Amino acid sequence: MPDIRTHPHPPPHPPTAPAAPTTPPEQAPRPAAAEPAAPTARLVYDLADGRRDMADLLGGKGANLAEMTRLGLPVPPGFTITTEACRAYLRTGAEPPALRDEVSAHLAALERRMGRRLGHGQDPLLVSVRSGAKFSMPGMMDTVLNVGLTDDSVPALAARTGDERFAWDSYRRLIQMFGRTVLGVDGELFEERLETARRAVGVDTDTELNARHLRGVVRQFKDLVREHTGRGFPQDPREQLDLAIRAVFDSWNGERARVYRRQERIPHDLGTAVSVVAMVFGNRGPDSGTGVAFTRDPATGHQGVYGDYLANAQGEDVVAGVRNTVPLAELERLDRRSYDELLRVMEILENHYRDLCDIEFTIERGKLWLLQTRVGKRTAAAAFRIATQLLDQGLIDADEALRRVRGGQLSQLMFPRFDTRSRPATLATGIPASPGAAVGAAVFDSATATARAAEGEAVILVRRETNPDDLNGMLAARGILTSRGGKTSHAAVVARGMGTTCVCGAEELDVDPVRRRLTTSDGTVVNEGDVLSIDGGTGDVYPGELPVVPSAVMEYFENGCVLPPDADDLVSAVHRLMTLADRARRLGVRANADTADDAARARRFGAEGIGLTRTEHMFLGERRGLVERLVLADTDAERAAALDALLPLQRSDFRALLAAMDGLPVTVRLLDPPLHEFLPDLTELSVRVATAEARNDQADRADRADQTGHDACLLAAVRRLHEQNPMLGLRGVRLGLVVPGLFTMQVRAIAEATADRLAEGGDPHAEIMIPLVGTARELEIVRADAERTVAEVEAERDRALSLPLGTMIELPRAALTADELAASADFFSFGTNDLTQTVWGFSRDDVEASFFAAYLEKGIFGVSPFETIDADGVGSLVRVATERGRATRPDLKLGVCGEHGGDPESVHFFHEAGLDYVSCSPFRVPVARLEAGRAALAAP
Repeated sequence: MPDIRTHPHPPPHPPTAPAAPTTPPEQAPRPAAAEPAAPTARLVYDLADGRRDMADLLGGKGANLAEMTRLGLPVPPGFTITTEACRAYLRTGAEPPALRDEVSAHLAALERRMGRRLGHGQDPLLVSVRSGAKFSMPGMMDTVLNVGLTDDSVPALAARTGDERFAWDSYRRLIQMFGRTVLGVDGELFEERLETARRAVGVDTDTELNARHLRGVVRQFKDLVREHTGRGFPQDPREQLDLAIRAVFDSWNGERARVYRRQERIPHDLGTAVSVVAMVFGNRGPDSGTGVAFTRDPATGHQGVYGDYLANAQGEDVVAGVRNTVPLAELERLDRRSYDELLRVMEILENHYRDLCDIEFTIERGKLWLLQTRVGKRTAAAAFRIATQLLDQGLIDADEALRRVRGGQLSQLMFPRFDTRSRPATLATGIPASPGAAVGAAVFDSATATARAAEGEAVILVRRETNPDDLNGMLAARGILTSRGGKTSHAAVVARGMGTTCVCGAEELDVDPVRRRLTTSDGTVVNEGDVLSIDGGTGDVYPGELPVVPSAVMEYFENGCVLPPDADDLVSAVHRLMTLADRARRLGVRANADTADDAARARRFGAEGIGLTRTEHMFLGERRGLVERLVLADTDAERAAALDALLPLQRSDFRALLAAMDGLPVTVRLLDPPLHEFLPDLTELSVRVATAEARNDQADRADRADQTGHDACLLAAVRRLHEQNPMLGLRGVRLGLVVPGLFTMQVRAIAEATADRLAEGGDPHAEIMIPLVGTARELEIVRADAERTVAEVEAERDRALSLPLGTMIELPRAALTADELAASADFFSFGTNDLTQTVWGFSRDDVEASFFAAYLEKGIFGVSPFETIDADGVGSLVRVATERGRATRPDLKLGVCGEHGGDPESVHFFHEAGLDYVSCSPFRVPVARLEAGRAALAAP
């Protein structure tokens, strides 16, 4: 297979200034909302008037068509209606008054250039009407091809081309696509009639239907339109065009488009542009065709000739996967001249865009035409490989290479892979379209996939081919398996964009969605609910659940981020880009860890300390009773006994943590349990006491008296301490102030553990953090007691101890009075989980299961504020606390210890807010490191 080398290539027209390396639109950080577009008098641009940097206005498709036109590449002429026109239409329900006249003027210019009129005369002009938003949304919005064909112009098209079959096939396609997307007729009804026609003739594919057959199909399609719309198929070409443009505008707010935008975090108010381009035809016979080419393999990143080609077809046939394509390399045999021209174009575009390019093309009677290019969606592995390849080739610099990868992609590379050392038997092998190891129950429609996944079941969506209406099921599934289509099919493109495992084109499988089963070539049947394992890296499909082993990237992190001598190119790329990120970042990265094992793992993953140790997690299981004894103690003696039992356990815990993180900071949060977690359940205890008291049998009453009395006393204590909302009750600093000696014991344990480690020759750096502080006085009281306790340990051990004391900012009042708190704090750590709950008035455990789905659906949330920080609300308090805290104490250290610390978008926010570090779970440490480096490059 030829290797496409990238090197300077002279453009086929007077050169334009080279574009500076830019972050591809699909990989750029996405704004929370679109900036209001400035009013503009111009709503339509000729392709020759645009540029690639006008994607906000012309959409990705229109901007890139314009760029290819400027490069002198073979692009059919046309024009683009701007996103501003779409936004105006969506606001008012009507096209802007000036739009019709502008479209008329550009259409007239296109007709003059082509020497044809739209849908009229002996040589009718036909156009495509395609959507194109700023960010790529493959298959989510509408496209209409062959606009302009009518009953009158079909014979003229047949006469001009000398191909009656081609003319009727084009008309059939128009009515089918127009009827579905513009007139709202169920697309399955068209497919049913087409399938009936094929069966009647005894053929398998549409290409085997002749002109007479297709005339009959057209009649049936027109009857179908009249039956379901109450009117005939539009015979005015301009009416077709206007209705198609409006349908594309409307498709921006279609259900599948909105679902996709929510998944990809694309703002809902951007709108789509509409490109109207002269038709070129890939369905004119065996010397014509259509395809998609990638300048590098989007699944692996390897260089070469990658893509799909389908002879005698239009572009929608390739994407839909209704006919299996041939590898693009086959084009060399079928049409060497067009193949060589395509390689030249691919080289030009990759050098110009400095990235993997995804190119849609059509060949009409041996003439190559380019219909679209864009920076191609790619898998996580491909993203890391391509970034380092382009860096080595000198097309991008180190900073740009780092911008080209994302934390979400890195986390995908850390997922396990199948263990195939036992050489398990396969059911089939398809095309590896999107890597990963996915296991789940086979389901055969999207509704079932969505329903079963909502119940917590892992599912594999199995289809002959997917279409945009399958999006909900694709989002719900762990993996996608199709029997048709290739690497450029709808299933493959969408799966790669979402990071979902996908195997396409497994032709050995006969998928029967009606009987809800698939059958292999040897007769094996897999029914709905049977478990499948699919490998998106190899294309293999296995029965049952295959065991998994750590990925090579995970093993690299587990090995302490040391590059092994035999590392493959993917691990080498990850190591190289992580090194660049660590070099670039200003933000420190710590881990949330409660045990020595977690701390050691976090350190291997590159953590620079522990940002949060939750001491309440140290008292689960057998130790829980000790805290219960302490909280329920009635006398000083009972309380002292409980504290004496807790002290050595805590000291041992802290000593192990300090040893695991020797030389690095360990921030220990003092006990912060919602009290109900350490008390018996009120209802259960009440029932137990009531049952005991109600028994009348005398035989064993004496034996039970002691237990009943104990339970009664316990019930009284629990009732006294019971809270309706324990998340906002007696916890955090409040518990430390109300339960004498609790925080004192923990501070002593930290101090003694630090002294022990110093005596052992260690280098401990413990930090004490006070939770849920809302007023400076609370912090002052705890700090004074802590300083006394530390001083006592220093005297007892004859060692000076440095134990900074800070507080968590997790209440709005704490953020707003940060200037006062800073007077008694050496550091702040933002507890963004609780801060989000208190700012929004949400109880996370309750609302996520109740109304969050509705809020996401209605667009109130673009994403859960517990997943990505609410920059406008919670983020504003973080900024306020940062500013006010440092006004009092300029050297105040600031971090964040909520799980937002490992979320890529949130990491960028914390960098911009001026924090010193983020802390997250050990698994997310590499992601935070990578994003902290990228955030430094994005900063002004």
